[in-house]
Amino acid sequence: MSGTTLSAVATGVKQTEIKEIGLPEISEDSALLKVEIVGVCGTDVAYYKKISTPMILGHHVVGFIEKIGPVAAERWGVKEGDRVVMEEYIPCGQCELCRTGYFRLCSQTDPRRNGIRYGVTPTSVEPALYGGFSQHMYLHPNAVLHPLPDHVPAVEAALTLPISNGFEWMSLIGKAGPGSVVVIQGPGQQGLVCALAAKASGAETVIVTGRKTSIKRLELARKLGADYTVNVSTEDLVERVSEITGGKMADLVIDVTSGGTEPVVSSLHVAKTRGTVLLGASKGHLFQDFDLDVIYNKNLTIKGVRGHSYKSVQMAVEFISSGKFPLGIMNSHNYKLSETDMALKTAGGEGEPFPLLVTVSPWL
Repeated sequence: MSGTTLSAVATGVKQTEIKEIGLPEISEDSALLKVEIVGVCGTDVAYYKKISTPMILGHHVVGFIEKIGPVAAERWGVKEGDRVVMEEYIPCGQCELCRTGYFRLCSQTDPRRNGIRYGVTPTSVEPALYGGFSQHMYLHPNAVLHPLPDHVPAVEAALTLPISNGFEWMSLIGKAGPGSVVVIQGPGQQGLVCALAAKASGAETVIVTGRKTSIKRLELARKLGADYTVNVSTEDLVERVSEITGGKMADLVIDVTSGGTEPVVSSLHVAKTRGTVLLGASKGHLFQDFDLDVIYNKNLTIKGVRGHSYKSVQMAVEFISSGKFPLGIMNSHNYKLSETDMALKTAGGEGEPFPLLVTVSPWL
């Protein structure tokens, strides 16, 4: 194809520039996406704060197929004009992990191993358009995408990947269901979607925790269906969960807080004997004075969780398409492409106040 497109390129630490980038030629097995909206993820903010090579960030991408090769159209089951939601992974499709459904763990889609992934690939890798903060994005032959109904509001569609994480962790891995008591540590984007997924999976009691600085998010958690919220700055979490559950404690606990290790420790204590504790956030440092006997004595299952599967994304698409939950209230800020830098600052707590789901709409 001839012509150019506008992209917000992260050029340095906390620096973003709008640049013209040439549109690629589309082969028989690739495509070009016209980006409709992009959700700003914590991963985007993390790269924004430490960027070392220019790249287009943004991987919670929704858009329309603008041009597609015949092989790609048959493989993906889409045509020009179709609306799709993207997964960030570009797996090889051949390794054992890919063949067994764990393509999100494929080394060729891991940026830490020089893999190619949407939202974290340098612009030096041709054709450069591997990020959603752009008017167009290149669809690699191994891209993973899902058709999305046109009636879904854009700001809700941008929640597809976060909500798919929620279904992956709560339903597929955590087995939350009728009668379950679920405790979610952290009322950020991931915590809120875990609350949604847990309730949609039939959990009887969902408890979301947060600090006094997150009061507004705790209030939002209740509006989205959480049964209880606990302000851990003023309430003893173990005592409160015991009170709520009549001493039963939690079947499933997930920690999606960033930084501190205390939520991990308290997660072990609020889990019931033979309960499950999921760890869904990187801490970045070692634990000190960690009492492993809690795990042994309570016969706990501890598991790290990261990302989503094809099935959980399909579950999220169906969930969002149903219109049964007020997902629009999660969107706090929607920015133009030229305001991408502010979008990243706001999502990272350094821009406009009270961010929830922050989005960028490149054609505003």
